Parts: sequence; structure tokens; C-alpha cells
Amino acid sequence: MACTDCMKASDFSIDKKGIKKRNWRTRIRYLLKITSSSKSMARRRSYRPTVDEVNQWAQSLDKLLSHKYGKAAFRIFLKSEFCEENIEFWTACEEFRTISSLEKLSSRARSIYEEFIQCDAPKEINLDYQTKDAIVQSLCLPSLTCFLLAQKKVFSLMENNSYPRFIHSELYKELCAIARGEGQYLKS
Repeated sequence: MACTDCMKASDFSIDKKGIKKRNWRTRIRYLLKITSSSKSMARRRSYRPTVDEVNQWAQSLDKLLSHKYGKAAFRIFLKSEFCEENIEFWTACEEFRTISSLEKLSSRARSIYEEFIQCDAPKEINLDYQTKDAIVQSLCLPSLTCFLLAQKKVFSLMENNSYPRFIHSELYKELCAIARGEGQYLKS
């Protein structure tokens, strides 16, 4: 998500295997588009969520996901926990339900299945056999609701596991501080 051309070495951490990873602060900086230019504070403010918006994210996962920046911040958090496939699947299902063409519906259903559902999929999500089997059966004649049960299960998983950790995370606390105008990125 972040532009690697404008990153410093300190924006990366090296894990036990020596793999470089961008840290979440770099991703948030990019997300919020905080610059040190002399643009007016009002103009820069429009790129950031308000204090009220950030506080609403703590009320429910629904409120978090309904806000553009909330959803992006949650994705960054999930990425840091190596489980971003959940939000990616949920988002793919949301987009899937807006398709009106039967041809596109069938093609996208197969694509979602191959990316998230089938065994050894690149972004395989954790689903029980019955749910996976129901999806396989529905691929013959896909409907807008063929992933609905799986989407609800993934939402429940995020709501009960990842979301509470996000609300108590340093990332969320930093977002609250930034919204109040106190974040460390406002000082740089």
C-alpha cells in the first residue's frame, strides 16, 4: 500500500528470516497523506478522519468498515498480524454482491473461490467443510448470495478476534492521537 520509493531504512523491520517488512506506522503515514509542506491545516485535515469518526470505530466493526479510512487502517492492522485475507475476502464479497451481469457474476465467483476458498488458495480463509462445500455447489449457478454464509463467518471471526485487538492496539491509539492533532507524525 505504501510507496517504497519514499521510505527510509527505519521504515522497515527485519524479521527472524531476514525478510524486510514495512511497519504499520509507515503505512498509516501513507494512508493519512501527512506531509510537511506548508499547506493549510484545513486542507491537510481533509485527508484524516475526525476525532468523532475515529471514536466511532471503537463502537462496532460495522462502523469501522463503513468508513474509508477505518477500513484501510483495519487492513493495515490485519496485515501486521498476517491475516489480511479476512478483510480482503469480506471486501471481495461486498463488491461481488454489486455485480449485475450474469457473465461477470460467474467469472468473479470462480475468481473469489480460487483466491480464497479452495484448498491451498493463495489467500485461503479458514472455513469449515460444509461452508466450502456449499460454495462449490453454488458455483454451477452462482447467485449474489453464494458467499454470504462464508462472509458472515469471516465477519464474525474478525469481530470476535481481530477487531478487539485492533481497538487496543498501538496503531489505533496513534490514529486517535493523530485525529486529536497530537500524533507523532504531526511533529515530523
